[in-house]
Amino acid sequence: MRTDSATEARALLITGTVGAGKTSVAGAAGDLLTGAGVPNAVIDMDWLCLTWPAPADDRFNFALLPRNLRCMVGNYLDAGVTRLVLAGVVEDAEDRKQCEQAVGVGLSVCGLRVELPVVRQRLSRRHADEPEALRWHLDRSGELDGVLDRSRVEDFTFDATHHRVDEAAASVLEAAGWR
Repeated sequence: MRTDSATEARALLITGTVGAGKTSVAGAAGDLLTGAGVPNAVIDMDWLCLTWPAPADDRFNFALLPRNLRCMVGNYLDAGVTRLVLAGVVEDAEDRKQCEQAVGVGLSVCGLRVELPVVRQRLSRRHADEPEALRWHLDRSGELDGVLDRSRVEDFTFDATHHRVDEAAASVLEAAGWR
């Protein structure tokens, strides 16, 4: 049985290129909401479509994401969550629309921007012992940054290049009108 929280619930999706800090900022935003006593859930959307093999025509298996997201959001709303913080990539208006339909509550999208040299430094640290993964992520970071720059699916952006994760999270929540 859905609680009254569903009528006041809101969702915030933090999108950006690989290595931008989406998951870290989303986690820190969840911590800030928890500290303020706001019932919340943080969802890393990458895990909702991580299967192998992915369909040949959907290399990131995005088609599975909204189906899984819909189930999770319903469970969280039933549990009384009023703020959903999502971390993931939406490459175009259709991806955004599918996420909006899946969450079924008001969705704001934040484009988390980080200068590519900083992204590449982060990825080099993250994948220091994984040369193939590092090469893929470095290539993808530039490709995806361009895709996101052209598509402009976000409601607002935040440049987190020179900010600590907690500072970025506070600024993103403020820009979303949640603080």
